[in-house]
Amino acid sequence: MMLTVFGSTALDTIRTPTKVLKDVLGGAATFAGISASFFVNTGLIAVIGKDFPKKYHKILASRLNLDGLSVKNGKTFRYDGKYDETLSTRTTLRTELNVLENFHPVVPEQYKKSQFVYLANNDPDQNVALIKEFDRVKFSMCDTIEFWISTKKASVVKMFKQVDAVVINDEEAKLLTKESNLIKCAKKIMDWGTEYVIIKKGQHGSILFFEDVIFPSVGLPIENVVDPTGAGDSFAGAMIGYLTSKKKTDLATIKKSTIYGNVMGSFAVQGYGLEGLLRINKMDIKKRIALYEKITRF
Repeated sequence: MMLTVFGSTALDTIRTPTKVLKDVLGGAATFAGISASFFVNTGLIAVIGKDFPKKYHKILASRLNLDGLSVKNGKTFRYDGKYDETLSTRTTLRTELNVLENFHPVVPEQYKKSQFVYLANNDPDQNVALIKEFDRVKFSMCDTIEFWISTKKASVVKMFKQVDAVVINDEEAKLLTKESNLIKCAKKIMDWGTEYVIIKKGQHGSILFFEDVIFPSVGLPIENVVDPTGAGDSFAGAMIGYLTSKKKTDLATIKKSTIYGNVMGSFAVQGYGLEGLLRINKMDIKKRIALYEKITRF
């Protein structure tokens, strides 16, 4: 086992202008783990409740190692969100932590040798405790969201000190740092202790920051966007999955991993929930990478 992904596996209610999905398989670790699984064997650490449907468990088992998946009495973590007509703004209607709230994750023995670890947008205190359980981490990465920034900002900053890279979207970077300029946002986050900052900009791609290096990458233009849910998590999962598959963490490889992140995010938005990721294969990814290289070369 080379890559471990920790975070939420959820039952989501997603409201788009064209369709409402109720209690569908979601969660940051779910999207990130499945995206990463196209590149490397991936172990999932998460918790679900007794209400978690067997059909969703089967999907997870077909893509991921589930030795780290705990089943607890109670309800599975639930998220309810609504997109505007442009699909660019999402409003959180309800967040129910349920079994996630008092979850004490345990790292299975076979996961402890993972050299690459991704901490999805999850309770930062849990993330800090978990990363210490691994024997020899070569590269670790984390994400966070508005919910944790608003409720546990100090813990979020503490978490950033424990990882090599932070992936965060532009709005949350601004909220966290109280800066309006993304370069200033990244510099402040790096000052807190992480080496790399990757700011996700949705359909506009991402920007990688490292010391004095700034590497912007465009989002792949997609005409048939139906549901942006999980695109950012798919981006991060592809990044860490690609790095794990290459067993390298030099700047050139990290730059290339952001390209794979943009490409996997582009697949995610083309289906409702996980549909966009579940219906593709490695050849589809290869073709889209080739397309990306073609349209960005000049």
